[in-house]
Amino acid sequence: MLDLFPSREASPFGRKVKRERGARIPVTVVTGFLGAGKTTLIRRFLGSPEGAGTAVIVNEFGAVGIDDALLREAAEETVLLGNGCICCITRTDLQIALRRLVFDRERGTVPRFGRIVIETSGLADPAPILQTFSTDRALGGEFHIDVVLAVVDAVNGEAELDSAAEARKQVILADRLVIAKTDLATPAAVARLTERLQHLNPRAAIDIAVAGALDPNRIIEPSTGERSGFLAEAEHGDGVLSFVIAQEPPLEWPAFSRAMETLLALRGADLLRVKGLLNVAGCRGPVVVQYVQHLAHPPVELQTWPDADRTSRVVFITRNIAERDVRNLFAAVQALAKA
Repeated sequence: MLDLFPSREASPFGRKVKRERGARIPVTVVTGFLGAGKTTLIRRFLGSPEGAGTAVIVNEFGAVGIDDALLREAAEETVLLGNGCICCITRTDLQIALRRLVFDRERGTVPRFGRIVIETSGLADPAPILQTFSTDRALGGEFHIDVVLAVVDAVNGEAELDSAAEARKQVILADRLVIAKTDLATPAAVARLTERLQHLNPRAAIDIAVAGALDPNRIIEPSTGERSGFLAEAEHGDGVLSFVIAQEPPLEWPAFSRAMETLLALRGADLLRVKGLLNVAGCRGPVVVQYVQHLAHPPVELQTWPDADRTSRVVFITRNIAERDVRNLFAAVQALAKA
């Protein structure tokens, strides 16, 4: 492999141990289970003065990227890694993306940036990312990881920690923890989740974010604690599927809404994440929809489309729900709505 940034002074996690970091580019890794609120948190950060000059690398478990489209307007440079999560695809993709960003910056083909945020898939184990910076001397010489931040959903967090090894690993490996969506949960639920997180990772400070609002410095301040040494590989649960439903003509909101209501009522527990951009008849901008298990987020219409593509596309990440069954449900509801 081409060694563009040779260095023999990187620590196990890409940080020089005893002397100043110099000109190395700081990296923040934002992780968290499906639907935890990572993209909202990053968008708020990018809109702050502290977020200026930040490049973003987004990784999604799905054939069509949604999060990168939502972040593209806020970040000066967004790179979408290929299908699959970082812990499963070859880590070469991440290495190439990082090198390309620096190369393009030096050529002047992308705006200058002084920081990188990596948003992982909700099913990703952060350990291979840390190992990448540890084992690749080139990356360790050019980049340093300032902080690994895990976002936890206040509504579904306890259940996800019980059922998903990935969610527990994300918490255990984090330098900082952020509990999101506390406005949708009871104080008792937030207290129980906080206690659970403290038990899983007593080294990490815990912050609260409402609608992604968090002190931007908490996302970029270097960690002062020691990371957990738990670096075993994650295994995705059986039956986890990802597929995309797309439609070029504008769709009617009542039909889409009714189909989702039916799906939530029948199989809400197995809807790990649903997220999409819809071209809704009568709307000027795209409508962002998000569902996490039984929780439906209010739809939001954006002022403009992030790109020239006006196709409605919805990414489903499910457990033991066949793609054909979802497609048949939507087709049946649309047919009945036209009758």
